[in-house]
Amino acid sequence: QVQLVESGGGLVQAGGSLRLSCAASGRTFSSYCMGWFRQAPGKEREFVATISWTGGSTYYADSVKGRFTISRDNAKNTVHLQMNSLKPEDTAVYYCAAGRATTDNALWYDYWGQGTQVTVSS
Repeated sequence: QVQLVESGGGLVQAGGSLRLSCAASGRTFSSYCMGWFRQAPGKEREFVATISWTGGSTYYADSVKGRFTISRDNAKNTVHLQMNSLKPEDTAVYYCAAGRATTDNALWYDYWGQGTQVTVSS
């Protein structure tokens, strides 16, 4: 079992930055691939970024490539999402997830956090 708790969301102006964090419980954190997904009001959940269990491989949605960076610290059981050059269309609830593969497919993720709200004003 892995429990995930996101933090770091908030209100920011367009062009600004936020850093999301996800704290994981459990001794097996380092064996999971980690991902970030988001869901805007009235829209389906969408993939944002994922990172392999070693941190050596990352993959991003085209919409955030070059602006967002995912990283992890296995010693601290945490994963981060650095978000720069934020746009109003990045407004959503952001979810951290732990899964079995470095993939954009949400079905491969077994554990999910409760989410943190990110609002970008224009």
